[in-house]
Amino acid sequence: MSHGFTLVREQDIPELQTHARLFRHDRTGAELLSLENDDENKVFGIAFRTPPGDSTGVAHIMEHSVLAGSRKYPLKDPFAELLKGSMKTFLNAFTYPDKTCYPVASTNLQDFYNLVDVYLDTVFYPLLRRQTFEQQGWHYELEQPGGPLIYKGVVFNEMKGVYSSPDSLLGRYTQQALFPDTTYGVDSGGDPRVMPDLTYEQFVNFHHTFYHPSNARIFFYGDDDPDERLRILDTYLREFEPIEPHSEIPLQAPFNAPREVTQFYASNDDEGDGKSMVNVAWMLGEPADEETSLALGILEYILMGTSASPLRKTLIESGLGEDVIGGLGDHLRQYAFSVGLKGVAAENTDKVEPLVLDTLGQLAHDGIDAATVEASLNTIEFALRENNTGSFPRGLALMISALNTWLYGGDPLEALAFEQPLNAIKARLAKGERLFESLIDQKLLQNQHRITLLLQPSATLAEREAEAERERLEAARATMTDADLQAIMDNTELLKRIQATPDAPEALARIPTLTLNDLDRENKTIPLDVSERDGARILFHDLFTNGIVYLDVGMNLHQLPQELLPYVSLFSRALLELGTTHEDFVQLSQRIGRTTGGIHPQVLTSVRRDSDEAAAWLFLRGKATLEHTDDLLAIMRDVLLDVQLDNRDRFRQMVLEERAGLEAGLIPGGHGVVNSRLRSRFDEADWAGEQMGGVSYLFFLRELEQKVEKDWPAVLQALQRMRQTLANRNAMLCNVTVDAESWQTFEPQLGAFIHALPAASSTLERWDWQAGMANEGLTIPAQVNYVGKGANLRELGYRPSGATSVITRFLGTTWLWEQVRVQGGAYGGFASFDQRSGVFTFLSYRDPNLLETLDVYDQTSTFLRAANIDETALTRSIIGTISDMDAYQLPDAKGFTSMVRYLVGDTDAIRQQLRDEVLNTTAEDFQTFADALDQLRAYGRVVVLGGPAVTAAATERPGWLEVIRVM
Repeated sequence: MSHGFTLVREQDIPELQTHARLFRHDRTGAELLSLENDDENKVFGIAFRTPPGDSTGVAHIMEHSVLAGSRKYPLKDPFAELLKGSMKTFLNAFTYPDKTCYPVASTNLQDFYNLVDVYLDTVFYPLLRRQTFEQQGWHYELEQPGGPLIYKGVVFNEMKGVYSSPDSLLGRYTQQALFPDTTYGVDSGGDPRVMPDLTYEQFVNFHHTFYHPSNARIFFYGDDDPDERLRILDTYLREFEPIEPHSEIPLQAPFNAPREVTQFYASNDDEGDGKSMVNVAWMLGEPADEETSLALGILEYILMGTSASPLRKTLIESGLGEDVIGGLGDHLRQYAFSVGLKGVAAENTDKVEPLVLDTLGQLAHDGIDAATVEASLNTIEFALRENNTGSFPRGLALMISALNTWLYGGDPLEALAFEQPLNAIKARLAKGERLFESLIDQKLLQNQHRITLLLQPSATLAEREAEAERERLEAARATMTDADLQAIMDNTELLKRIQATPDAPEALARIPTLTLNDLDRENKTIPLDVSERDGARILFHDLFTNGIVYLDVGMNLHQLPQELLPYVSLFSRALLELGTTHEDFVQLSQRIGRTTGGIHPQVLTSVRRDSDEAAAWLFLRGKATLEHTDDLLAIMRDVLLDVQLDNRDRFRQMVLEERAGLEAGLIPGGHGVVNSRLRSRFDEADWAGEQMGGVSYLFFLRELEQKVEKDWPAVLQALQRMRQTLANRNAMLCNVTVDAESWQTFEPQLGAFIHALPAASSTLERWDWQAGMANEGLTIPAQVNYVGKGANLRELGYRPSGATSVITRFLGTTWLWEQVRVQGGAYGGFASFDQRSGVFTFLSYRDPNLLETLDVYDQTSTFLRAANIDETALTRSIIGTISDMDAYQLPDAKGFTSMVRYLVGDTDAIRQQLRDEVLNTTAEDFQTFADALDQLRAYGRVVVLGGPAVTAAATERPGWLEVIRVM
């Protein structure tokens, strides 16, 4: 077991049930961390230290570009081809401030090896064509001699979206202020104001400097053959000579005194009327060991992890702001910690820093409540042992953790094995050591390396930045000769021609792919047993959960009149964040943290098959080890029956937090906002979801903020009515995921819990929802747009099948990818289809265009009719669709998924029929779907979210868009 590698060290990590080996490649010095275990979700990743020297975004543009054609795979975009036809469970790349990572994951062994091979070839031997740099990074675009000269580029427009988000700006400005003298003082993602300074030659040189095995950290995880890992890698690495990459990340020298920084973000509010953000941040330095690193993570949770955490609670109750911001930054060589407030009025901005320091000083002097420490320690320990990473592969999470030490010359295994540092911390606390108080004093109060960042709104910033870009383009144009302008026009045409020209069949054939014979013909099923107890339905899923009981307590929202639906999110938070009649919310939070793995609310809305009425449920989702399930059930009972709702001040702050969170999510999640708004026009389920979490909910919160002040009794009455209505066992559902043996112990406890709940008649309300008809333009202060168009195809005469999902996926990875992203310069173009409702939507993300993107949507049927859907293209789309259907899930997610299928009518027979239809999709199905898209073109509805382009489009075509100001 050599293949050119020398074993440096190996050890078992029992808490991860993993055997770890650290290798060094003899020829190049490349390092490999090989984790061997029985996890079928295999992970490969390669990371390079890539410290940028400026904010041109070279590292980010490189991340996009290396995946756009390589020596072995000379296509325009192998990444897009992989997306079309892989069983991947993860496929992406990340640009960090000091590293770039390329991870893949799959449960299918051959597919996994295919992904590994493509990624290795693309990172080590990319083609890096000039056209790729221009398309992904930036280029001048000029259509005709008298036309406007503009900047285009995928990353350029992505970062315009990032720089439109105040929360994103806050994080960037904080990091740069804390580390002004290192690579962290620039923006690795790219500042749109600086990106046009990057030349193609600098771009190519960046790859030559950093993308070399001598600068690589390589990672494998899962149940694949560990010897084969070495063999595969050596076939690539042995072709290189060793180099000195000179990629070290220098340390930031500590400040002698705290500093203050003021920056601005674009706002639609008049100057001075908007709300500011204030962030107090410290550089903590390099953690001495993993014990210190873990202790800092626990301290963060103690201070800010829940609404009852002392620092968060003090800041919220101060009334100085609308929501708390900050946390521990552990992804850089030197850690950082920040805390502050958003939504701070101008007259209060100078009060935030003293409040933060005074609160920390009091905690360090008086001590932290022992119950808070105990609850926080248990929460962190539960999370470590559960190792629940959701849909994110466990192996990838471990890779990122390992890089926190490995990238800087440390031991990668230190960051993975948590048992020893956790026990050491427990032992120190058991001896009475004031561990966390000492950390507050040493790392924060006595630390002079502190900045206080004030981020203020500016009503003129967006226009000033747009004007600066226009002036730069005009200045550039002024230096150009007619020949230069003609060259730009020729290049514009060339780029579009290259973008529109399909890859040669022989090049496409090089991409390794599975065949339909490699796919399972039968759907995977999840165990489900349905029973009834005292009027409540019980769903049980017999799955191995490593001793953890997952419990979802569901309340049917159709018991509520529709005027109460907008309260649902706040009501669900109130159950857990206001306290009960016998304990305040701090004590309740401590109790949850001390005895369980956590409880959180989740709303489900979905169309039900063969029904006009939506499935609409509010769940309290909890988890605990088997020995603590009695505690979990007692807490569930108390919050349902004894919640203390009459706390106006706390509830008002929750309203402010909800509103601030929605506003902060408008720009980074604009496509989701548009999709929710668009779909709400076509069915009750999506209408209800938008009332509880979309733009309608945001408008409701703004009105509710005033109502809480002026008419609290009416608000309280609504909340009390909701509790009395929903806490009814005759309309409840309990969903349990655990193994059969543990279920025998838990079932009687659950029965007693259900029996103790009130029983009343259950009447389901009819909601008089109205389908929206007008096209909407939602305006926000952003430099990019999110463009949506959709319709209910079933109502337009189309009969959907499993083939519809294949076609939808095909459009997202071909036509929309090429037209909206590659040629249009948006970060993304998507299509989505709901099999239950029949609603189909087009969406774009961080899009510089608006009308042009709608034109692309309207031309989709023409594209489908002309497309050559050969066997290879069809097979890849089918494989990708099956991959989505068979998405890897951890046990708790499987149990929840099974419950959702039960509630919406997705029987195993229906699911198998859809799978059969997917596998039997033909080219003729594409032609049928083109007819449906003709109907969408004619009758579809439009929702767009964006900045000046929205208003301009409405002005250009009067009456076409109903313009609504969102921010």
